[in-house]
Amino acid sequence: MPLPIILADQRLAERRGIKAAIFGKSGIGKTSLLWTLPPDTTLFYDLEAGDLAIEGWSGDTIRPRTWDECRDFAVFIGGANPAIPDGRPYSQRHFNEACAKFGDPRALDKYATIFVDSITVAGRLCFQWAKEQPEAFSEKTGKPDVRGAYGLHGREMIGWITHLQHTRAKDVFFVGILDEKLDDFNRKVFVPQIDGAKTGLELPGIVDEVLTMTELADAANQLHRVFVCRTLNPWNYPAKDRSGRLDLVEEAHLGRLIAKIGEPGRSPLERLTFSRPAPVVPEADTAHPQSKL
Repeated sequence: MPLPIILADQRLAERRGIKAAIFGKSGIGKTSLLWTLPPDTTLFYDLEAGDLAIEGWSGDTIRPRTWDECRDFAVFIGGANPAIPDGRPYSQRHFNEACAKFGDPRALDKYATIFVDSITVAGRLCFQWAKEQPEAFSEKTGKPDVRGAYGLHGREMIGWITHLQHTRAKDVFFVGILDEKLDDFNRKVFVPQIDGAKTGLELPGIVDEVLTMTELADAANQLHRVFVCRTLNPWNYPAKDRSGRLDLVEEAHLGRLIAKIGEPGRSPLERLTFSRPAPVVPEADTAHPQSKL
């Protein structure tokens, strides 16, 4: 068998789905972002039952209510993972069982975008499931083992997100709540609201884009909902742009965001700074001019 090299022309011609996590405080309008996506090619993965904000939106919806259903929908959307042994979640057997339950997976071909609302609720369903598994109980005493439950929860969440992330041909947006907290030094920090620390720490390394949806004032002091898209930002919001096509602040419109990411990319020389920053010259000590050696 010849070496399975994917040539550059083939790779560049492939449909590359965007995988993004969008975080923002409650009420900022995250679910309403569905209005900025074409309803005929968008599947709403509704975990929150909070669709009052999109009443009248004409797209299709699925509503998993248990962690088992979340995994079943994920393997049905993403297909089987050949690296996983049969009988395990996301294996070929799991995919076959999901097809027997839901029908022909080609029914999903018409959807270009999966909108998951929200990863916060998915984490709650996963943790509720994890607490009932044998791993969440001590082998010696039979009592609940919280550390075991959180360990299982973290592995399950990362496995679920990673499987959806590998759905190459579709855009997948994970929506979640962003909490504002103070660290040990009384500094403001922003943390995704997800049960357990593992998912929040590893999620930015899995998805292509991390966007914080927030409000910023313009020159006339009018507030606008926007996406903060770059890691280096003055507000310390969680953000990342793997595409290199987004500005620091973008309009909170997913349709236009997808179109912009699909534009020809700028070269690394255009979007990255390789030069050393200029040294900061300390201010002269006018009060004690003789104190400097």
